[in-house]
Order: sequence, then structure tokens, then C-alpha cells
Amino acid sequence: MRLLLDTHAFLWWVADDERLSPRAAALIAEPSNEVLVSAATAWEVVVKSALGRVEVPTPVDRFLTAQIEANAFIPLPIHMRHALGLAALPQIHRDPFDRILVAQAVAEDLTIVSRDRVMGGYPVTVEW
Repeated sequence: MRLLLDTHAFLWWVADDERLSPRAAALIAEPSNEVLVSAATAWEVVVKSALGRVEVPTPVDRFLTAQIEANAFIPLPIHMRHALGLAALPQIHRDPFDRILVAQAVAEDLTIVSRDRVMGGYPVTVEW
């Protein structure tokens, strides 16, 4: 299975946070699964960290890079086809970070790991 982590799933995984569901943790831990982290997640963490809405060790760029590498996650860049894919998505979700994750999941045939039930309104598989 190819998984795309929503930002909270990524942060809760690396923090060993109990808010990560047992199912989500098992999927991320499964060695046969590919686990991807979007550039949008890094962007969201950097922005929200600067605003004081997300607390991560500083410097945030080193933290993110180290956690992606330590967990053998696969970085997923935002490509033009991902951005253009937003045009085909209904306006179900207002969060631009979540919308680009959905567009990436659609384009790359990925399963999103997220507790965000709104994502279920899109043509993607969401696990939690």
C-alpha cells in the first residue's frame, strides 16, 4: 500500500502521540507499505510553527528533514499536475494544505492517512 500522511499523522507518528489511531500506526509501521510525506506537509509545519500553532524542535527545517530520513519516509514534491488537479476537486475542503494532499493522492493513487473525515468526501481512500 502507498500511504500519504496528513500533517497531523506525520507529527503524531514522530512524537509517538497517542492521538494517532492504532490502525494508522500499524499502517505506517508496516514494512511493506510505502509512506510518503508531501512537500505540502513540510510547508504547513513551517508556516504553523512560525505562527506558534505547531510546536516542533527548532530549527524546523532540520527537524523535518531528520524525521523524514529517520523514518525512511519518501518525500513527495508538489508537481504541476498536482496543482492543476485542484481544478477538478469539488470545494468540499477549505484548507489549501489538505486540498493539495487530496490532489496528490488522486494523481499518484495514494491512500491518505488522516483523521479528517472531510477528506472522505473526495475520490480517495482515507485510513484512520
